[in-house]
Amino acid sequence: MRKLRYFVAVAEHRHFGRAAEQLYIAQPVLSRQIRAFEQEMDCTLLERTTRSVELTAAGKQLYEEAQGILGTIDAAVRRVHDADRAIQRLVIAFAPGLHVSEAIRAFKSLHPQVETDVVPARWWDPDAPLRDGRAQIAYLRRPFDDSGLHTIPIGHEHRVACMPATHPLAHRDEILRADLDCELMLDTQTRRLDSLEEKFELIASGHGIALVPVSVARYYSRPDLVHLPVADAPNAETCLVVTTDRPEKLVRDFLDIATTTLRH
Repeated sequence: MRKLRYFVAVAEHRHFGRAAEQLYIAQPVLSRQIRAFEQEMDCTLLERTTRSVELTAAGKQLYEEAQGILGTIDAAVRRVHDADRAIQRLVIAFAPGLHVSEAIRAFKSLHPQVETDVVPARWWDPDAPLRDGRAQIAYLRRPFDDSGLHTIPIGHEHRVACMPATHPLAHRDEILRADLDCELMLDTQTRRLDSLEEKFELIASGHGIALVPVSVARYYSRPDLVHLPVADAPNAETCLVVTTDRPEKLVRDFLDIATTTLRH
């Protein structure tokens, strides 16, 4: 597990020196640990040059797997510590652009003794925090894999087309999906992106257009992008999601509060 955490640090920084600083270890030690990890895995995880560190295909896959592995272990350790200290805790995952703070405040007013935490749900794998045990509740948008999950629809969001401010369509007040037929659309099927920041940076530099929920567009607003309403685009459904249709009392209480607070 230590070597896996070392690998994740290098993967995130793409730099051995900065990763070593984060981990509070010497860079030569980190390099040796990563080489030993690659030998144990029997594959090359990182491509090293004098100027950069890049993930191989195997490294990208391991980095993706590691998010769930480390998250599950951290969540399990936290639950063990909470049990030892008799702490009640509720963890809520949330999709980008969606806000649960109002519901949490209302819940805390009724249950001040309960600790509450939040965890972001990655846009390409939103239900993962529920499935790996990091969260008991999630506030998500469809589509996501709802097999084995209990969902409560609470609202809808309009989608907008996010494009560079210099795009020929950028002056329009509204467009149709047909206007985008010849455009490169950035989504989870066309390219695996590590973050929404990367997606919007690509869009701003002219590498495509994306249909995004309006709350995401507002959250990541920037002067070199425009967000146009798409008249015939389907709305994004928002849902509260739990792993069972018979949740524990604290989860039921939060769902009752959040269903009222977040419904729109």
